[in-house]
Amino acid sequence: MEASLAIKPAGTLYRGKVGMWSWVLHRISGVGIFFFLLVHVLDTALVRVSPEAYNIVIESYKTPVVGLAELGLVGAILFHGLNGLRVIAIDFWSKGTKYQSAMFWVVITVTVVAVAGFTPMHLARVFGH
Repeated sequence: MEASLAIKPAGTLYRGKVGMWSWVLHRISGVGIFFFLLVHVLDTALVRVSPEAYNIVIESYKTPVVGLAELGLVGAILFHGLNGLRVIAIDFWSKGTKYQSAMFWVVITVTVVAVAGFTPMHLARVFGH
């Protein structure tokens, strides 16, 4: 049994490299965005059922915890969109696989810089009330 593991061709399993982490983060950010959109559609639909209940729900969103979660949402949307463009480049550009690792780090860098630029303004609004 152990001998069969030793003769497996290299590169057939993810081993914690950039491609695996990109795939994992893309799925996590996509699921997070999906659940945000689901909640958003449901709470917006609530206005037709009961405007009073809608106002209570919207007021409950004006908390620091939700404000911090919005930073995560912004980061998830930026990462997911930019990584999606990276995946398109890998699929349709002949040199995409050669540069896929570098493109991942560009995606991470742009996401972090953009969220860092957004954070002070957003936190001032969240904690300024």
